[in-house]
Amino acid sequence: MVELSLRDRPAIVTGASRGIGREIAARFAEAGGDVAICSRSLDDVRPVAEELTAAHDGRVVPVECDVTARDEVRSLVDTALDEFGEVKVLVNNAGGSDESANVAHRCDEETFERMVDLNLKSQFLLSKEVLPAMVAAGGGSMVHMGSVNGLFGIGLSGYSEAKSGLLAMSRNIAAHYGQHGVRSNVISAGTIETASRREEMENTEGRTGDSNAREGWLDQYPLGRFGTPREVADTSLFLASELSSFITGENIVLDGGLTTSLSTSFINEVYDADEVPSRQ
Repeated sequence: MVELSLRDRPAIVTGASRGIGREIAARFAEAGGDVAICSRSLDDVRPVAEELTAAHDGRVVPVECDVTARDEVRSLVDTALDEFGEVKVLVNNAGGSDESANVAHRCDEETFERMVDLNLKSQFLLSKEVLPAMVAAGGGSMVHMGSVNGLFGIGLSGYSEAKSGLLAMSRNIAAHYGQHGVRSNVISAGTIETASRREEMENTEGRTGDSNAREGWLDQYPLGRFGTPREVADTSLFLASELSSFITGENIVLDGGLTTSLSTSFINEVYDADEVPSRQ
């Protein structure tokens, strides 16, 4: 019987010093997997690795890595191969948005390029670097962290365009490398209750003067709540494991029903998208 286990399936999880990435790493280690985790600062990720290794069966190795820098990405993959002998799972979790660039006319070129580098180029670099190792290992699973912003015109210019491009990248990987046993899927998440997401909602309240922005967001979710990092981690574990062995090239929408009913009036209210743009 196939188990929900990552034993003998070494993994790399990016952006794992906190939030969703940390929870994914913890879930993988709990499932018996060896995991290389990274962040821009080794000081941020080292204590996470020590804590998770002590608490779970899997071994967690910390690596300092700027995922937008090709040489550092290669070093991350080399470290995982040196430590574990092979890499069979990649979770492209590192990313981020810029709330000031919430619609196109407020997004400058530098911000747009930074968002694409962090949310699309970095995931391409990791995927490209891991592919030879996965093929050599007889296959593996890539999980790319997308967003509902990549599916609909919700806001966050640069970020949203990158997340949409991620869907095409993942499907191309699935189509071209499935013959080698490599699977590739995207998780497009809605609002997940993390510290950074709470800060974003507070910033929205400060910008719009609406003290009920959180409630406004929450009202859009048919389940009546936001998601949790653990729910993203569980979905990632499923896609990384052999329980999802016939799933590839797919987009798993993890949004509590948000995209079944998101209204244009809500988008305009939250992002001030109905103002008249001007050249600056």
